[in-house]
Amino acid sequence: MSNFKAPWRNMSAIRTGRSFDLGKMNLQQLWFAYLTYPTILLYFALIVVSAWAALHFSTALWATLIPVPVVIVVYPLAWYAIHRFILHGRWLYRNHWTASLWKRIHFDHHQDPHLLDVLFGSPLNTVPTMAIITMPIGGLIAGWSGAFCALSTALIMTCIYEFFHCIQHLAYKPRWKWVADIKQLHVLHHFHDEDGNYGITNYVPDRLFSSFYREARDRPRSKHVFNLGYDVEEAHRYPWVMDLTGSPPRDRPDGARPAADRNRAT
Repeated sequence: MSNFKAPWRNMSAIRTGRSFDLGKMNLQQLWFAYLTYPTILLYFALIVVSAWAALHFSTALWATLIPVPVVIVVYPLAWYAIHRFILHGRWLYRNHWTASLWKRIHFDHHQDPHLLDVLFGSPLNTVPTMAIITMPIGGLIAGWSGAFCALSTALIMTCIYEFFHCIQHLAYKPRWKWVADIKQLHVLHHFHDEDGNYGITNYVPDRLFSSFYREARDRPRSKHVFNLGYDVEEAHRYPWVMDLTGSPPRDRPDGARPAADRNRAT
């Protein structure tokens, strides 16, 4: 008899609360979870809609497609800037009005890097950001046709990023050397020093702006790698994220705690 098991079987065993635990999933299970995840399905739908709109407004296909290589170059730089200076900045959690936004879009992910639902950003935040960054570029090149082409390109790139981002947190050793390399770089960002290796699949901006490092021995381990500087002292000074979490910030994810400690906590 075949040893094949449908990927949806035993999914409840790899869930932590409301989210899938990537640390317990294999590649087959990831494919199923990824391709059925509501955020990804929404991105797929928006890709179709924006591509249709680009063709609808197009007067010349060659002009419509010019934004594609431009977005491919600009988008990683924009992502790098957002990741480094906004998501890893401290001003969002120090403001009562933006604390919940920062918690959802990045703090929760660093507190427990293996949870799938906090790995994907909320579409309410990601889609407008993609549109604001890319549609004006496409619009300047080819009007509305170029604007929607640029948005479609950004959505496709985001889907690719997010899939490889999942693999970087998956209990899986990639066979493709390039994937193994980017996985190692991202693991360093989450478990050694958060002030570097901000890329997902593209580390050119890290190299350009001196935030790239290849091995743990290249720099000391950060004490804020899991809390992004929002430690207990900061939480008492700016309590809004802690209030939303319901507990003080952790200096390591639940999965890093000894089993005996986890059992006592439950």
